[in-house]
Amino acid sequence: MSVRVLIVDDLEPFRSAARAVVTATPGFEVAGEAATGEESIEQTRALRPELILMDVNLPGIGGVEATRQILTDMPGAVVVLVSIRDADDVGSVAADCGASAYIAKSAFSSKSLTQAWAAAGGRTR
Repeated sequence: MSVRVLIVDDLEPFRSAARAVVTATPGFEVAGEAATGEESIEQTRALRPELILMDVNLPGIGGVEATRQILTDMPGAVVVLVSIRDADDVGSVAADCGASAYIAKSAFSSKSLTQAWAAAGGRTR
């Protein structure tokens, strides 16, 4: 059984790239996608993914607030924030909202995905 991943980003090109990375990474599978913070909350409730890749800058409530709400509803979920911003700009925000890690979009890869999952205490099945 694979780690089910919800990809949340308002830009289709990044969702497509993330989908390709998740699909190519052994032990991971795409559970679904969302383009807004509100959709991410709905999809998390419906799909119950183990891992959520959450863009920081989303239309609507935004990735940070969506992360807070998701972790309130589903405390066992692992949320990894993604953004074009530097880690220095996002690191404290990730910790404050309960996200497990931050990955810069430019560095998103199979390796960074598996490292973030492992650092959060997850194991591929």
